[in-house]
Amino acid sequence: MDVLLKNLYEIFTVHILDIGGTKFSIASIATLIGLILLTFFLSKFVSEIIRRSLLTRLRINRGLQEAITVFIKYVLITLSSVIILQTAGINLSSLAVIAGVVGIGLGFGLQNLASNFISGLVLLFEQTLKVGDYIEIGELKGTIEKITIRSTILRTDDDVFVIVPNQRFIENNTVNWSYEGHTCRIHIPLNVDPDTDLLVLTEALLTAARHEPLVLSNPSPEVRFKAFGQESLVFELLVWIDVPDANEQIRSSLNFRIAYEIRARAIKVPLPTRELVFRNPEVIKQVFHPSHLELHLESHLESNEKLAKKQISDEPISSISTVPTDLSTRNLRDLLRQTSYFERCTEVELFALIAKGYRKHFDIDEVICRENEPSEEFYIILSGAVEVFSEKNDQAIAKLGAGEFFGEVSLLTGTPRTATVRALEFDTILFVVERQQLQKLLSEHIELGEQIALKLSERQQVLISLGLLNEEELQKSQSDVLSWVRDRLNILFGISLGK
Repeated sequence: MDVLLKNLYEIFTVHILDIGGTKFSIASIATLIGLILLTFFLSKFVSEIIRRSLLTRLRINRGLQEAITVFIKYVLITLSSVIILQTAGINLSSLAVIAGVVGIGLGFGLQNLASNFISGLVLLFEQTLKVGDYIEIGELKGTIEKITIRSTILRTDDDVFVIVPNQRFIENNTVNWSYEGHTCRIHIPLNVDPDTDLLVLTEALLTAARHEPLVLSNPSPEVRFKAFGQESLVFELLVWIDVPDANEQIRSSLNFRIAYEIRARAIKVPLPTRELVFRNPEVIKQVFHPSHLELHLESHLESNEKLAKKQISDEPISSISTVPTDLSTRNLRDLLRQTSYFERCTEVELFALIAKGYRKHFDIDEVICRENEPSEEFYIILSGAVEVFSEKNDQAIAKLGAGEFFGEVSLLTGTPRTATVRALEFDTILFVVERQQLQKLLSEHIELGEQIALKLSERQQVLISLGLLNEEELQKSQSDVLSWVRDRLNILFGISLGK
């Protein structure tokens, strides 16, 4: 036994390699490799501790954390390996020639690995792609979970992890939906029948977009007329979102909403048709003799009629589908033209108008806006009536009917609502314009801006209570106050009232 152990000791301790004057045995080589592997794991452990204890507390974004962590890990590995080799007595300068020759061989044999390595360094330090970004490369879409030196791990929408070589990101066009912010636009195509009322279609698409909670109101949704198809008109709805990784869910939700809106307005979506051409019509006539064909058609129609009657009689009334008609009975075009500001608008101007606002229905006694709440909308009454009253004083202020407007004071001054407004009639319809769209509306419809200026000049007590007018200015004539209001509107919205 002692002889065996002595022989094994001699085998493991005998010098078998000479590097730069330093001789190595199997045991010393194994020790050296073990130390380098230990260094690798310790470097990884230390870099992870730095990331969790320091970088996370500094609130650095996830992508930069990963880049710094990888950089620290490889710096520690390199330095530790150099120290271990020099401690072992290896002269690193003597390895330069060997490393060069080996490097040339590896360069030819491991081109892809070297390319992925360099690409990984580029991705880590350029930061054009970061951990947490939602990207698209080829047919792959997903969120970057990790970037390593050789590859990038991508989590797809189906929660599948895909390992993508870094070289692909350098050589191919990559769409980074999260770069420089998280706002992006999605396109929803739609083909409709050529006889479709374009204003009704525009309202339907914009209504669907505004009812989707994940669609941004600013920038506002757009409807574009793309082309004249062979059997249809090609439109496109464009909406902005700030959750790029949910674009497929938002697209699906919008398609459901669009389907409901176009059905509610009886808008037809043409289906593809095919034309059959018979090269030998005489042969067809011989096969289908007229008398036999008529008899066959009669029996087929009778059976279909009986089946339809049976299905209708067996089906509950509540399950028979009906198309709602409340939206189609009142056309927004006609409602807008009932107001004096828009009665002379052309069809093209009405398109632009519908894109800036939307109609909203209110039942009797339903509150439209409440006193002291933030103001974000301007309202024009298209039908019905509303009551303006002060909850603080428990007093009615005014009753407004079709063609009149409200909400301009708080919206233009940036102050909370000065009164509460509620509907007085069933199915009161308002045309709602949000803050960011009001400037465009006033610049295109100067007469509406003049009416707003006139109404504001008549509400002098309200302007005084808001600190916009003082007692000295109150002594001025109505025309002077009107000029002051016009000037303020011109400055706020860049329009030209009174000129």
